[in-house]
Amino acid sequence: MMHGTEAQGDHAAHAATAADGHAADHAAAPLLRLIDIDKSFPGVHALRGVSLDIHAGEVHVILGQNGAGKSTLIKTLYGAHAADNGHIEVEGRRVAVARPADASALGIAVIFQEFSLVPYLDIAQNIYLGREAAFARFGLIDSAAMHAAARTILDDLGLDYDSHAYAADLGVAQQQMVEIAKALSQNARVLVMDEPTAAISEREAERLFATIARLTQKNVAIVYISHRMKEVQMLGDRITILRDGAVVTSVLRDEMTQAEMVGAMIGRPSGSQLARTPRAPGDPILFARGISTAKLSDISIEIRAGEVVGLAGLVGSGRTEVVRALFGADPITGGEIALSGSRAPATLDARVRAGMALLPEDRKREGLALPLDIRDNATVASLWRRFTSGWFSPAAAERDTRGLIAQLGIAAHGTHQTVRTLSGGNQQKVVLAKWLAAGSRLFLLDEPTRGVDVGAKAEIYRLIDQLVDGGAGVVVISSELPELVQLCDRAYVMRDHRIVGHLDDDALTERAILELVVHQ
Repeated sequence: MMHGTEAQGDHAAHAATAADGHAADHAAAPLLRLIDIDKSFPGVHALRGVSLDIHAGEVHVILGQNGAGKSTLIKTLYGAHAADNGHIEVEGRRVAVARPADASALGIAVIFQEFSLVPYLDIAQNIYLGREAAFARFGLIDSAAMHAAARTILDDLGLDYDSHAYAADLGVAQQQMVEIAKALSQNARVLVMDEPTAAISEREAERLFATIARLTQKNVAIVYISHRMKEVQMLGDRITILRDGAVVTSVLRDEMTQAEMVGAMIGRPSGSQLARTPRAPGDPILFARGISTAKLSDISIEIRAGEVVGLAGLVGSGRTEVVRALFGADPITGGEIALSGSRAPATLDARVRAGMALLPEDRKREGLALPLDIRDNATVASLWRRFTSGWFSPAAAERDTRGLIAQLGIAAHGTHQTVRTLSGGNQQKVVLAKWLAAGSRLFLLDEPTRGVDVGAKAEIYRLIDQLVDGGAGVVVISSELPELVQLCDRAYVMRDHRIVGHLDDDALTERAILELVVHQ
């Protein structure tokens, strides 16, 4: 296995060679082209005429905020999504990529953040999963031949792995390398890596970079998705920036500064932001110090009455894990949480009774009982509070629910309409209704406007303002930077499951958030 200094030197040599050969490389026909790719989903225009040229032997970095269209682009290239318009060419020949098998046959492989290895198959079995017939001898699998072939690929990547080891016994970085070996065993000529260093150490990342250098020297094209500017400028031969589903620019590595890249991702001058109405917060409602869980490290956060606090960061940075830990949905392994000056109750139910509320990211699976009606969903968290005698009163529940429907402007035929039949925005309002009925004072809102229309989004903003005006504390997780800047009085910024910055007043800008997110 290469050491870190060797890895950096290997990549540095590749970078110098790539820089010297740029003119020749990019004069040649691209290995793969995406031409005017368009893709829409209900209510979302995910890709807008995206065109990319991918050249053999280069690292092509794709940059963009959450929601810029990167994931949709990858899935379209891989055949998981069918483009509405546009087409793909490989070596100048128009091809059809209707399913992942088509992409694989063309030499296109994708390593997603969530790996696809089968835990209790060994490395060789994972590499050749679904292709065991190549090693069939008289109706039986020649295991020795399969392991020998796997060993050849692992050796070529400089990996001193035992091909008989189970995937479940490998670390994250080792699993990632096996995914690369699996892709190369299929003769991949284009290898897409989605945030490959998100869950590995710096030393492991250096080994990955050395592997990337080896692959490009063998004329494999790498499409590399990352938000880490150090990696972008070290690895990228060409950098393409997406915003709102469209290509903003595509440049060679030295043609754009980090600040210019950040500005292109945001799409507006750094001083351009929606005005916030200053608030005077009250006493602390929640104080967490040194919180750690299976995924989080040393999280400290304070929420005061009458303020909106943002949690910013990339998808997977740990934002959701923070609010789940505060709410009591995930166990903490260290640190302490105080509510209104007293130690927070240990159980989730007790924290609800103490005034905490969580609007989860996946409202349909975790926030609502879809087969039930509005009344049942809106009153489920407040039964203990509303019916202290232990007897449920349908008439009282009906009356309370009608009041909540009027207060929140829920568009429904009545209290007995099934929640499944409501629009996304109205479903979100029902989740809020549940917590209003419970008398909550601290609202943890995870992507509260995701998947709702413009009108419903404005209504949710109005409700958040009403909550804080009434003395509640609100935490908002959002992948939309303008939304965070508009809504929040201050924000914590997360990266790699840690808080890496705190922004308030005039310091809370889109550029400042993004600079912390991308390691600038």
